[in-house]
Amino acid sequence: MTAMLTINDLRAYYGQVQALHGLSLSLNEGSVTTLLGANGAGKTTTLRAICNMMRSTGNIAFEGKPLAGKTTENIVRLGIAHVPQGRGTFTNMTVEENLQLGAISRSDKKNIQGDIARMYAHFPVLEKRHTQQAGTLSGGEQQMLAVARALMLRPRLMLLDEPSFGLAPLVVRDLFGILGKINREDKVTILVVEQNAQLALELAQTAFVIETGRIVMSGSAKDIANNEDIRKSYLGY
Repeated sequence: MTAMLTINDLRAYYGQVQALHGLSLSLNEGSVTTLLGANGAGKTTTLRAICNMMRSTGNIAFEGKPLAGKTTENIVRLGIAHVPQGRGTFTNMTVEENLQLGAISRSDKKNIQGDIARMYAHFPVLEKRHTQQAGTLSGGEQQMLAVARALMLRPRLMLLDEPSFGLAPLVVRDLFGILGKINREDKVTILVVEQNAQLALELAQTAFVIETGRIVMSGSAKDIANNEDIRKSYLGY
């Protein structure tokens, strides 16, 4: 498999506080990879550093091209979509307006309506709510809208930060099932940061475990899920 994203010796900082300490990992094209660890381990920081949203050093390359010096907007235009924790929908806009906004940077305007229809196929509940303001949606519906809006970019890589946060278990199951479908059918490579380690390991093929800004374990998701010592020491189940 070809590496789509490679990170080498990544160090990231909040002011004078160092949050990542020489982190290295790679994502294969077409894969689902999960980054696991406790709160404060550096998972969200890693996603923010990939998008150049904070001060960092090291080497990050997307499809062989360095991301150093690029703005967050330019990184998005390369085909990297970031769905942050907290969903970040525009609450005063309708569902459909949010989807249209997701495609605002695209040049192929004639295909946007077709892609909105495709989002409604992935997330039928959004079609039912298409004229409803995003702020009136349930938490699960808002998370689905956030994912759908990111997909309107037609990304090659999607970064998801805690997609299950605050959602009911059945909603989480549905959402992760859709993410697996998007990976298989739309060929979107996914890096997911997730507290629900068990569910993330079911979705992913590869897993990295992070502790205090360092990768302490990596391997196939199946092997890590089956390793009782890793589960108890790092994943909490």
